[in-house]
Amino acid sequence: MSKPDIITLGCRLNIAESESIRQSLINKESSQDLIVINSCAVTSRAVAQTRQTIRRARRERPDARIVVTGCAAQIDPEIFAKMPEVSRVIGNIEKHQIQSFAFSDQQSDEDRVQVADINSLKETAPHLITAFSEHSRAFLEIQNGCDHNCSFCIIPQGRGRNRSASREEIIRCAERLVEAGHQELVLTGVDLTSYGDDLSEQDTLAHLIDHLLTQIKALKRIRLSSLDPNGVDDYLFELITGDERIMPHVHLSLQAGDDLILKRMRRRHTRAQSVELVSRLKAKRPQIVIGADLIAGFPTEDEQMAKNSLQLIEDCDIVFGHIFPYSPRQGTPAARMPQVHTAFIKERAGKLREAAAKQQQLWLQSLIGSHQSVLLEGDGYRGHTPQFAPIRLAEPVTEGGIVEIAVTSADKDGLIGKKL
Repeated sequence: MSKPDIITLGCRLNIAESESIRQSLINKESSQDLIVINSCAVTSRAVAQTRQTIRRARRERPDARIVVTGCAAQIDPEIFAKMPEVSRVIGNIEKHQIQSFAFSDQQSDEDRVQVADINSLKETAPHLITAFSEHSRAFLEIQNGCDHNCSFCIIPQGRGRNRSASREEIIRCAERLVEAGHQELVLTGVDLTSYGDDLSEQDTLAHLIDHLLTQIKALKRIRLSSLDPNGVDDYLFELITGDERIMPHVHLSLQAGDDLILKRMRRRHTRAQSVELVSRLKAKRPQIVIGADLIAGFPTEDEQMAKNSLQLIEDCDIVFGHIFPYSPRQGTPAARMPQVHTAFIKERAGKLREAAAKQQQLWLQSLIGSHQSVLLEGDGYRGHTPQFAPIRLAEPVTEGGIVEIAVTSADKDGLIGKKL
């Protein structure tokens, strides 16, 4: 039996869904030589990267069937269907239906593209992964879709409207993942803080996390994927800052540090609110580190606006900067706005990356001499601290799980340490 090859592009939600696809295909006996490419559509560059990945996969495995799925396939299936390398294009609904990956000698042209209207999907379910071959942590999807329609974002067209899995389903999935040996669960979604908006007043992200911590005593760690700063209510704030089982790593979807740009992006927060939230988080739990998404060169951005975003890295002490050079996505309002010249976008993205890297190095250096509880991964030579600092060891640790490590040094790739 040939094992499927799953290639994942994009976000943590795609990682979780790719693992779900992998398990489904492994559990279904098949002799097919299959490559599944789970695509991203967050930028035009992401779509181009998907096409490059398809061509490379065909060169490396000329006899394999290539199935393209994910957000890029959902939004514009025809551009992939026209590629001679592609055997089938399936949407974000169909990728959770095992029959979508089945081939026969009588495949018709209609079978080649299987993409339903994503807005026809009214609910979601947490995708349970029974084992992670390369990850000590498990990714658990609790929510999908987004209702906010930011002016630069195409993702609602790929993921549909906000849909939350039920608390009961999520807890059942989490219990099984913990029983399987996963000591850290990463809660993922497209718009995590909107979890429960389609359910009841007692179904919010904070309520869910509280129930997970209360009902699953064996759960060692919860890590949260990207949070909308506007969605961090008092209940969630108190959990993040007050419970040691929630990892002190908060990744915020800030996008910009200039109020006019934020308004044109249709974001729901201001610069001052971002700074104030980070200040409160760090005052209540000083070991919290901040990550953030930032877009360089959004339409109409001038030099002063760019400087405001650059200054945000210092003002919010951002040590994990995910920097996206703006690229227009057809079908979004921002694509119709006056565009910034590509050279300026590249320059501003470079400055943002440089500032974030400098901030990260200062932080990593400050950890030298500390003791860290590290979740080991893979071969026992590497792992991550609670604050998600990457760390590697001079000698492998064989027992696995969470191990106490003394940090001895740091370099551009992260921390270096030894087992206590």
